[in-house]
Amino acid sequence: MLNRPFVCLAYAALASAGAEAEAETKLPAKTAIQQITPAGASASIPGPAEFFTGRVRIDPVYPANETINASGGLVTFEPGARSAWHTHPLGQYLVVTAGVGLTQEWGRSIQVIRPGDVVWCPPGVKHWHGAAPTTAMTHMAVTGALDGKNVDWMEKVSDEQYLAR
Repeated sequence: MLNRPFVCLAYAALASAGAEAEAETKLPAKTAIQQITPAGASASIPGPAEFFTGRVRIDPVYPANETINASGGLVTFEPGARSAWHTHPLGQYLVVTAGVGLTQEWGRSIQVIRPGDVVWCPPGVKHWHGAAPTTAMTHMAVTGALDGKNVDWMEKVSDEQYLAR
């Protein structure tokens, strides 16, 4: 992955104003610099057939690191595509950005999700998510990792389970 650090212009302007400005704004003497990863720096990957039904594209956005133990990715499901049942050891947020999707927690009814909806998948809760039968859906997934693992995959969602609304 291409990572090129850039200094935040606002911080650079403050720092150039001298020690007096630093004391007034109470900025730490040394601050880490901002990093920008250019769009397209990480290649899109297909959702593995082992864990997804239908056409799914995963666009990695950022990896977990030593400061924040969560990764982010944009996932696009073509109509009818969906994940297998799975859980997350530290949970997952889904922010729907486009289309119409479906999600279901084990033992509960299927829920319809639309752009702007935010889904919280608690740690250890068995669930699936994907597109509606006739409409694609994209969501941003923010997933915590425990000991380097962010998902436990289970069986695929059957057509009967997917269509049971």
